[in-house]
Amino acid sequence: MIFLLPAPDMVAQNWAQIKKDIETSKNSPLYVKDILKKPFSIDTVAIARLSEFESFKDSIAFHGELGKVYGPFGKEQYLIQVLAENPNQFNRVGQIFIDTAIIYYPRADSLANFIIRQIAIGNRSFEDMASTYSMGGEGATQGDLGWIAAGYTLPQLDKALLEKEKGDLFKMWTRRGVHIIRKSDHTQTFRGYALLLMIRWKS
Repeated sequence: MIFLLPAPDMVAQNWAQIKKDIETSKNSPLYVKDILKKPFSIDTVAIARLSEFESFKDSIAFHGELGKVYGPFGKEQYLIQVLAENPNQFNRVGQIFIDTAIIYYPRADSLANFIIRQIAIGNRSFEDMASTYSMGGEGATQGDLGWIAAGYTLPQLDKALLEKEKGDLFKMWTRRGVHIIRKSDHTQTFRGYALLLMIRWKS
């Protein structure tokens, strides 16, 4: 007995038609349930950062076009449709971190003041000082933490960032040490949440 496998272009055409059918249905969850008879879930995905995404699902939540179906992904051959979106505020944050587990508190405070002063008078750039002094991973990115959504940093930092202007530099203490923070851009609104329809094709 000979089994014939579908040609790759035929498989692609089938997926394209399935995705188009879902996209053009008036109620895609109901269409998936009653017509396609496939298991699905509806998930709200919160977008925390714009510089990196934890998975393809997070990336689609931010970049995906409303109503469009993406995939298939993974062994289960998931299809993902963006059903809805909501905005959130984002701040572009720079940081120089001084760890008080390594440098004693008074010395850390003195160093932080020195760094801020050197940047303020124009002797050194924030990026240069971050590369030289920061004890966190952001030293490798010259202090740039990227765009971070409101609600995903410490509450006191969220509050301070909303009150500060682009370019403002300030110092903040936590249990880990002292953080020299720069608000690198104006607060902006981007897609912060997306409602995703997750369709599992293989059960």
